[in-house]
Amino acid sequence: MALSRLHLLLNKPPPHPFLPPSSFFSPLSSSFHVSSRRPRPIPRFSFARRLLCSKSDPPTQSDPRRDEPAPSIIGDLLDYLNESWTQFHATSEAKRQLIEAGFHLLNENDEWDLRPGGRYFFTRNMSCLVAFVVGESYSIGSGFHVIAAHTDSPCLKLKPRSASSKSGFLMVNVQTYGGGLWHTWFDRDLSVAGRIILKDGHGSFSHKLVKVRRPLLRVPTLAIHLDRTVNTEGFKPNLETQLLPLIATKIEDAEMKSEDKKIAPSSSKSAHHSLLLQVLCEELSCDVSDIMGMELNVCDTQPSCLGGGNNEFIFSGRLDNLASSYCALRALIDTCRLPGDLANEQAIRMVALFDNEEVGSNSMQGAGAPTMFQAMRRIVDCLAQERFREGSFERALRSSFLVSADMAHGLHPNFPDKYEEHHRPALQKGVVIKHNANQRYATSSLTAFLFKEVANVHNLPVQEFVVRNDMGCGSTIGPILASGVGIRTVDCGIPQLSMHSVREICGKDDIDIAYKHFMAFFQSFSDIDKKLSVDF
Repeated sequence: MALSRLHLLLNKPPPHPFLPPSSFFSPLSSSFHVSSRRPRPIPRFSFARRLLCSKSDPPTQSDPRRDEPAPSIIGDLLDYLNESWTQFHATSEAKRQLIEAGFHLLNENDEWDLRPGGRYFFTRNMSCLVAFVVGESYSIGSGFHVIAAHTDSPCLKLKPRSASSKSGFLMVNVQTYGGGLWHTWFDRDLSVAGRIILKDGHGSFSHKLVKVRRPLLRVPTLAIHLDRTVNTEGFKPNLETQLLPLIATKIEDAEMKSEDKKIAPSSSKSAHHSLLLQVLCEELSCDVSDIMGMELNVCDTQPSCLGGGNNEFIFSGRLDNLASSYCALRALIDTCRLPGDLANEQAIRMVALFDNEEVGSNSMQGAGAPTMFQAMRRIVDCLAQERFREGSFERALRSSFLVSADMAHGLHPNFPDKYEEHHRPALQKGVVIKHNANQRYATSSLTAFLFKEVANVHNLPVQEFVVRNDMGCGSTIGPILASGVGIRTVDCGIPQLSMHSVREICGKDDIDIAYKHFMAFFQSFSDIDKKLSVDF
């Protein structure tokens, strides 16, 4: 019997192909450490994915105040990446983990009842999430310590009318989302994931997430025999006519099942291939007539995994910016897990995950909306109750600090001339603080100092990045949030290569360093901030 099948029948996870059983890999060394901790139960992720892409025995949580180092979160990050094919799935999985950790789900439409020591969160559009923890020593006017990231990544999205055909093939019409490296999407095993609006038998409608794990789509390249100059003049596909995935051949109208032929040509269902609708219905256990709407991304089916000769890299899609999102989420959860973690905390710790950063953040669920600041005002008002004082919210904002966490450009060994000579972040060397004199990043000398001081206190490495003067500079949600109401902000990120490719790469050590840095921020910033005087 195959090893994987034997472990499945025994209800035990198989050993990870890269790690010895009952062990974990030290994030800052090349040695293995044997763990005596009991293995946790198998999570709900498919066991085949765990075999390929995460540890079979991830370490359990430890008290971060103890002398022993914090455990690695690499295995859990791989699980999160493999679960989070879309911004909806990333938010849904974050929601599941928060509830499991004891956070209380709020509704933006309801009145809130908040208390010091409480843990809360809410979602918007199931693609944006705000979670927060109130310190047990909270006092009116205390600030918010926030880590903000985003859930979306460049991808292809199905058009409202996706059904088309070419030269005997059934094709799927797509539109580009964000600034992707679109040539990397060719010759990949692709599928679809997203959300579907379904009707039930009682006249109501529900929002359901769907993910087709098997390869369903493909964007084939043109053979070099028919494009002899591609290697000398570059691959420059037309994104409207040459980036369409194929789903099937059209021989004998193979896409039409007998039950689907009842669909009238004018029906909204005819906007999509009936074969695609059939696949979606099989995943959701529903009828085609139940589908009222859909919002689907094209996704790469290759699992996230460890790679490199020493298994020191993470190969994955959507590292930008789910890696930052997960490090922030876990840092918040793990710094309020134990009794006493919030006993001396006067501030409010918060994580905000936004959608639509890759296209400018100008949406209801993006950082351009007042979601976070409205939540802050409601929190202050709710906690103040009858003791409301003049300027409580404004004073809280002046005492607040935001970490804008988005991936950073690591030094590419084949293109070193693309980087400023003295600011070349390396993989495996820690979080990168981003600077830009033209405020494409919101970092100032003061905010950089405070964030570096958090690292210094906890003996964590920090790097810095500045773009060359002869090159354009990207941006983040940092300036958007900083300028909204004037919150102190530092822009930082985990260094990576292949940013915006369908398949990206980052260092395993940097994930654990970022996780520790974010935990240190939540645990230490209140004390560090008191030591700096600027405007008084």
